[in-house]
Amino acid sequence: MTRRLTLALAALTLLFAAAPAPRPAAAAATLEPLLRYGDWLSARPTAADLRGKVVLVDIFTFACYNCKNVTPNLRALYREHKSGDLKIIGVHTPETPYEADRKNVPSNLAALGVVWPVAIDNDHTLWNAYDTEYWPTQLIFDKHGVLRKTVIGDSQDQLVDDTVNALLAEK
Repeated sequence: MTRRLTLALAALTLLFAAAPAPRPAAAAATLEPLLRYGDWLSARPTAADLRGKVVLVDIFTFACYNCKNVTPNLRALYREHKSGDLKIIGVHTPETPYEADRKNVPSNLAALGVVWPVAIDNDHTLWNAYDTEYWPTQLIFDKHGVLRKTVIGDSQDQLVDDTVNALLAEK
């Protein structure tokens, strides 16, 4: 009996150890976590800055190959809509200790041509608030600050562009 109980307990222990960590009940569907966040490499956007704008939030890390593939399209969108109704905001969430070292971030962002505001999310606060699982992830919010589209991975520039343009066209 003791051997069976020990084996059963060992099996349960392995089962629970292999189970994925619980996910948050619901991901944020608004800009609120971003607006409350305090660690910014550049000027922190305010609610007034984003009011009435389509907001594209790029969750990335500078050394990620796939993230680098997304950046040229983000630069093009930024140039095209710089003074218009689109705001791009970066959330740098590191994967490695090198990426987490704040002194490495500015030069790497400059090399990528990232000129929009960037939150430094070393503690993964925003990553978790938006229930992010992959680099890169783009969150696209409408003019009312409601999350309308999540795009995961690279090679989806057309989907990002189409979503942004459709939301910009909405009244």
